Amino acid sequence: MARSVNEWVGANDDARVPPRVRQRVFDRHNGVCHLTGRKIQPGERWELEHVHALILGGQHRESNLAPALYAAHKVKTATEMKVKSKIARVRKKHIGIAKPKSSLSHPNLKRLMDGTVVDRRTGEIVGGRQP
Repeated sequence: MARSVNEWVGANDDARVPPRVRQRVFDRHNGVCHLTGRKIQPGERWELEHVHALILGGQHRESNLAPALYAAHKVKTATEMKVKSKIARVRKKHIGIAKPKSSLSHPNLKRLMDGTVVDRRTGEIVGGRQP
């Protein structure tokens, strides 16, 4: 069966989804949250969710949108951001542009130019060489 209305496609990834498209997406999913499978109740806060995330290559179009309860959508977005960040870190490391990690991982310690390690709180030399 052919669509009676052309599919909405955002001009860019930040394009606001028109209310008529929001309603069509909600109706197409029978008002059920795409993430929890729960019926969205009147007055309950919900958002349009990209089934295939934009940051992972999805498109900003009507067929890639689904209703999602606000809290569940927030959790999914945070998870997707972690995945995207991990991908970016690994890629930078593989192509040789990652920032090297500091050899000191404790915030209260600092390494001086001569290689000695000093406790920032007390100013005392920690291990290593003594002057």
